Amino acid sequence: MRILFVAPEGVPFSKTGGLGDVIGGLPKELAALGHEVAVLLPRYRDTKIQPTVVHASLTVPVGQSLRFPAVVGGFVRDGVRYDFLDDPESFDRDTLYGGPAGDYPDNPERFAEFARAALEYAKLIWRPDIFHCHDWQTALLPVFLKTLYAADPAIGRIPTVLTIHNLGYQGLFDRAVLGRIGLPERLFQIDGMEFYGRVNFLKGGILSTDWLTTVSRGYAEEIQTPEYGCGLEGVIRRRADRLIGILNGVDYGAWNPETDRLIPARYSAADLSGKQACKRDLLERFGLPVENPSPLLAGIISRFVDQKGFDLLAEAAEQLLEEDLQIVALGTGMPEYEEFFRELAARYPRRVGVRIAYDNVLAHGIEAGADLFLMPSRYEPCGLNQIYSLRYGTLPLVRATGGLEDTVEGYDPKSGHGTGFKFREYKAESLVACMREASRAWKEPKTWARLQRTAMARDFSWRASASQYAELYEKAKRERIPSAAASSVK
Repeated sequence: MRILFVAPEGVPFSKTGGLGDVIGGLPKELAALGHEVAVLLPRYRDTKIQPTVVHASLTVPVGQSLRFPAVVGGFVRDGVRYDFLDDPESFDRDTLYGGPAGDYPDNPERFAEFARAALEYAKLIWRPDIFHCHDWQTALLPVFLKTLYAADPAIGRIPTVLTIHNLGYQGLFDRAVLGRIGLPERLFQIDGMEFYGRVNFLKGGILSTDWLTTVSRGYAEEIQTPEYGCGLEGVIRRRADRLIGILNGVDYGAWNPETDRLIPARYSAADLSGKQACKRDLLERFGLPVENPSPLLAGIISRFVDQKGFDLLAEAAEQLLEEDLQIVALGTGMPEYEEFFRELAARYPRRVGVRIAYDNVLAHGIEAGADLFLMPSRYEPCGLNQIYSLRYGTLPLVRATGGLEDTVEGYDPKSGHGTGFKFREYKAESLVACMREASRAWKEPKTWARLQRTAMARDFSWRASASQYAELYEKAKRERIPSAAASSVK
């Protein structure tokens, strides 16, 4: 089968979050299963490639204007073909989606161009059997396909899969955007792309795609509820018969303590001695004391935003630090949470260390050197760091939501089984109680080591997830056109 991934970012060429990691892992696993796979990405300023021209100029209508981007790349890596839409005016910028002042104001035009260019690419350069789109930035592709390209003899009947990586980001714009990107005004209705007086790109994609996926089974269920549906729960329930949750995999080639070249000492479940060396190195890097006996060391690697539970952590911090606990945190995000971590480190200089930055090497160091990984998310579509943590024997402490619920087995003191620690209620006292449970387990070295070995044996590689996607692609290809009962933007 020929599968075309159309995505706004992808490792190792561009990344802002977990979507980039998915595009870095899933296509090459599908290629390993014997499929022909191509990935189309925008060429951003920081995209490091040799710009070999594949197609000098596509003609792409965007509203009343025409864009003429080139397609560059055409190389194969890990069995996957990579091409890039090269339009400097649209994509040659410091960051992918916006800067300190907020999102780029022309984001709707930029990503409308990208989605429509992907269809022209499929007509002229690389004809797929299926389009796999990702998040709001490419959600217009199925909308264009079901409207402007519906009668196109070359690509009009190619099925689409749209993956929602995070429903919190939907692509909301003013009504006039429809005219600026060349879509008919009739789509501005409740059964179309209208959303509380605005145009919603993701809603259009949800209603137009043949199949809809999310990045965990738990999140697929949650987004059908008012608590997690971000206003689209009713729309998603309408498409529930076309919704599948497929857990993200991880790349153990990059995240494995037995082979990781970015950590000071490698180790395995059979010999954890190297983890102690990693812990000493991590404490020294954050300027925290190395003590004997060693306190429980909790690591955080995250965007500092509400979704990740930092309001909860701020409320619980004083109580958490009543435990024999040290905390190291790495990330950037909302100014109030960056300041929270700075102030906490200033008040507890021997207990808390913080680095306001993106630092991949230090991220590996935290995964290897911490004893516990703290991830108290308000919601988490899948999450990758808790999966990395399992492989590194860094037991996750998580809130039981979305992919965190699906991947972490909560510790049962009676049986001694588990791979981490979980709490359910989004309350500070629940987080504190869970940390106290983890502290008790930490004081029983044999129990802790058993939990580590169990966690490190868990396998969340891409193979199983890729096989599920391949089955879905085959089903969509057989159907060609969604069932008459399925909704669509028309």
